[in-house]
Amino acid sequence: MNIIWHSKSKQYHLYNDKISYIMGVTPLGDLGSIYFGKRIHDKEDMSYVVNRFGLPNIVVDPDTESYSMELNRQEYPSFGITDFGTQAYEIELVNGSRVSSFICKDHKIFKGKAKLNGLPATYATEDEAMTLEVYLEDEVAKVSLTLSYTIFDKYSVITRHAVFTNNCTADIKLTRALSACIDLPDQDYEWMQFSGAWARERIPEVKKISAGSVSIESKRGVSSANQNPFVIVKRPGTDDFMGEAIGMSLVYSGNFIAQAECDTFGRTRLLMGINPDRFTWLLKKGNSFETPEVVIARTDEGLNALSQTYHELYNNHLVRGKWKNTPRPILINNWEATFMDFDEERILQIASKAKEAGVEMFVLDDGWFRERNDDYAGLGDWIENPKKLPQGMLGLARKVNALGMKFGFWIEPEMVNPDSNLFRRHPEWVLSTPGRKASLGRHQYVLDFSREEVVDCVYGMLKKVMTNAPISYIKWDMNRSLTEVFSMELSADEQGMVYHKYIMGVYSLYERLRNDFPEILFESCSSGGNRFDAGMLYYAPQAWCSDNTDAIDRIRIQYGTSYGYPVSSIGAHVSAVPNLQTGRSASITTRANVAYFGTFGYELDLNHITDEEFEQVKKQIVFMKENRELLQFGTFYRLRSPFEKDQASWIVVSKDKKKAIFGFYCMRSNVNQLPGFIRLAGLDENTEYELLGEKYYGDELMNMGITLKKLKDDGMTTGQDFVSYVEVIKEA
Repeated sequence: MNIIWHSKSKQYHLYNDKISYIMGVTPLGDLGSIYFGKRIHDKEDMSYVVNRFGLPNIVVDPDTESYSMELNRQEYPSFGITDFGTQAYEIELVNGSRVSSFICKDHKIFKGKAKLNGLPATYATEDEAMTLEVYLEDEVAKVSLTLSYTIFDKYSVITRHAVFTNNCTADIKLTRALSACIDLPDQDYEWMQFSGAWARERIPEVKKISAGSVSIESKRGVSSANQNPFVIVKRPGTDDFMGEAIGMSLVYSGNFIAQAECDTFGRTRLLMGINPDRFTWLLKKGNSFETPEVVIARTDEGLNALSQTYHELYNNHLVRGKWKNTPRPILINNWEATFMDFDEERILQIASKAKEAGVEMFVLDDGWFRERNDDYAGLGDWIENPKKLPQGMLGLARKVNALGMKFGFWIEPEMVNPDSNLFRRHPEWVLSTPGRKASLGRHQYVLDFSREEVVDCVYGMLKKVMTNAPISYIKWDMNRSLTEVFSMELSADEQGMVYHKYIMGVYSLYERLRNDFPEILFESCSSGGNRFDAGMLYYAPQAWCSDNTDAIDRIRIQYGTSYGYPVSSIGAHVSAVPNLQTGRSASITTRANVAYFGTFGYELDLNHITDEEFEQVKKQIVFMKENRELLQFGTFYRLRSPFEKDQASWIVVSKDKKKAIFGFYCMRSNVNQLPGFIRLAGLDENTEYELLGEKYYGDELMNMGITLKKLKDDGMTTGQDFVSYVEVIKEA
């Protein structure tokens, strides 16, 4: 990796073995885009790509008389100075002007990567990355801008973010502050987004990019289950195994926008960052505003390669602490077994049976605190209910530990019920608009985490419970979108800051608890997807993938999630049947075969399954313990899409390619068809492997494939729905 500054041509070249990112100072003094793509040789001057000629109805700079932003690619464009595309930022001055022009003044190149202030971001040592900071200034507005670029040694990745600093004597307003813009030279692309809703999250959707714009966004206060802050722009024909693609992943958990805009001159502009709708940041004299980080990845080897880049980068340079690259404990959660109707005796019955099966951790879900017997009361009062836990969390945790299991519990710290002591004491601590009624979601309000005293109060209650008992795991839920977003503490000019300050408050609470309890494994739950984003992985290395625990639906959900997020981040459990969400029944084998490709656990009472099923559970746990490091941290390939066929398949391969685990799923049987073949991936073509008692070379398995009639489960070929197959492939 390297970053070269060509002083004569005023151009920057960031490169490693895989990619080149080239930009330079334009004739106007701002920063323009030159190239982003496969690694190319360095060259002193590539200004031949700059267009310096006129076209009809084009507005040009008066000093150059031949240069227009509209005809050239920009790095961080503004609106109003000959560029009529969507801008990356907007500043409103005291006089009402919204025109800005940032001129390059200086730069800094250094090894490693600086931390962002209060925001999650990727990290790297001096040997792993290099960073370029370009310093620009709007001399009229007296505002400075820093554009930050980091290139990693091993990954085809560029990370970007921006920092605005107000150097003038008056306050200004940032009304738009996106994290990154990429201008591409043509429009031959498709847009891939990951959409859905509660219980059907992150479903891939592909559409052709054409003149105009396509975008996704969240205005829910959270990244949301409806749209994920991760998009792919790919060439037509690009699939999992071949073709060019660019990914953009926002390391942020609040409102966002991602957009592709095609102009009428044949170019594409990609933008991503904080959603400017309802965003206005009052930037006072001497203060700065830092945008979240965007991770931009590129491949010309297909979508599996793009996904693997994100998987490895996030596992190695986003997840932190004890649980970085560490296999996750097999746990059991009592939610679908008991809901809130439990006492200590019932919990210990579930835990004892789970321990007999080999489960390593018990997680106590919602209902353990104050008057929490249903959704209507108790949220906000993080004090144990003595009727359910007569010896408190300490007593239950010690009893679970005595069984030989770790212990954790559920929280939803950002919410409060109207029927709670916290709300009765501080009704002004919820997000609500003066003179208007506040909406309820799951019978709860949202606490105003833009206020430090609110965060401090919640932190104090949780820290006390977590300090007083041996806690190994926290499941952090967040069950509703933000409404009536108004803070009683802020002035009228500051109300546009609430959404972002809220997320910053969430991050600060996470960081404080992580620092206090570095051994604890945090899992973000968020109603099965409200915040399944890269920002959360910085604090919680795994997320509950979906509240929909139906194995057949989970194939699609986990498949879609894998495009941008590692298997180790996917919370996946075996639940009871008929399934709570769909009413569907799948065998306990198929339920486990799906959940293996995640963090793995159980969401049921093992006392209420048959003896035969219990024996299967014990074998499943043995299998997972033997293979979880490979399953969670191996190289993951998608083989067959459940969105295109009634079948799905994937494989995870060890780094040395000596072992792999292959999963195949039949969601709906079809009649009068040959069984067909499935081609594997990621193996060494010259290595001989053992599969199903026979030996095959890697090139045979990857090019010819394995016939499905070889699968052990007869249901694969006899017409049963919801059957599956998982097999370990080893070097012979």
